[in-house]
This record gives sequence, structure tokens and C-alpha cells, in this order.
Amino acid sequence: MTESSRDQILARLRSVLPESAPLPDLPPIGPWQTFEDPYARFCEVLESVGGICIRVPTLAAAHEQLNQIAAWNDAKVRLSVVDGVGDSNVDLSSIDDPHELENVDFAVVRGQFAVAENGAIWVTDDTVKHRVLYFLPQRLAMVIPASEVVHNMHEAYGRLEIGKHTFAAFVSGPSKTADIEQSLVIGAHGARALTVFAVESFD
Repeated sequence: MTESSRDQILARLRSVLPESAPLPDLPPIGPWQTFEDPYARFCEVLESVGGICIRVPTLAAAHEQLNQIAAWNDAKVRLSVVDGVGDSNVDLSSIDDPHELENVDFAVVRGQFAVAENGAIWVTDDTVKHRVLYFLPQRLAMVIPASEVVHNMHEAYGRLEIGKHTFAAFVSGPSKTADIEQSLVIGAHGARALTVFAVESFD
């Protein structure tokens, strides 16, 4: 079988990959930005970029709050990978092609920890079969531990386990762009809304 142009290009790219290099050590300089109340600052920044944060005592309370969101109740295709928060009308385990998730209206996913400085949430592939669940749904809800909010990206960097995950990223707020006539557009190329449930206890 003749090798396609695509295969040829990818093969050439792979042949010239740079050698791996160790990650740099961040010097202990500062002072790094800190906040009197990191959680409150996280909520403030998240709201400024189009998201919303709701603090709840338990997963059951998060479930109750989710059921009060009209978009969740109206969603024709919805998915939750967080036990106890929401339900699914799609069997994720039976889906092998992530493209089949293009019509998900609302998804509930897990976040590992949050960053007060920029309203970002660290997500990994620990609890999702397909990473596209962080980006394809029309609306997202993220569940994070309320106690897991660091002050700044310097602290966040110190918590990362590089190489442990096939996929990991910082996600902040719903999708947005300001490239169109210098006007901010929410949901231009991803989720149109993000709700964060900060849960005090997962027991």
C-alpha cells in the first residue's frame, strides 16, 4: 500500500523530534502573589472570565444545585463522570470514538485543584475516558475539593506530576475569544458556560 502524504509528513516530523530535556527548577524567588482568602479570589477571577463557583458541603448538595440549573434539565444529551453528581443518558463506556461526543449538551467532570491567581483548574485524564469531554460539551460543570485552592501558578507547578498522565491541562472559564472585531465572545470554540462546584467533603 502506498504511503500517504500525511504519513510521510508525520514520519519526517517524528524523525527530527528534539531530545527530551529535564524541566527547569523554579528559583525560590519572590514574593509570589498570595491572597488573604484564596478561595474567594478564585471565585472572583473565575466570574470575571465568565464562569461561576458554588460552594457546597457535600456531593449530594452539588447534585441538588446542578438540578436547579435549567440548562442541565433541558439538556438532551448529558454526561456525568462524577459519582453522586448528576446522571447520564449516554453510556460513556460504550463509546470508543470521541467524535461521538460532539452532541453532548452538558457534562459534569472532575478537577484536581484550582488556582486563585488566574481562576484555572487542573484537570487530568484520571476520571475521563475521552479528554474531549473538557472541550466539546456546550456546557460544563466541574467538581473540585473546596480546600484545594492554591495561591498562584508557582504553587500549582510544584504540585504537578509531570509524565504521570497521558493528558492534563489547566482550564479556566468557558471558551472565549476577543479576536472578532475586538468584541469578547463567550463559547466561540468550546463550552459556553462553566459552573464549578467546590465541595467541602467528598465523604
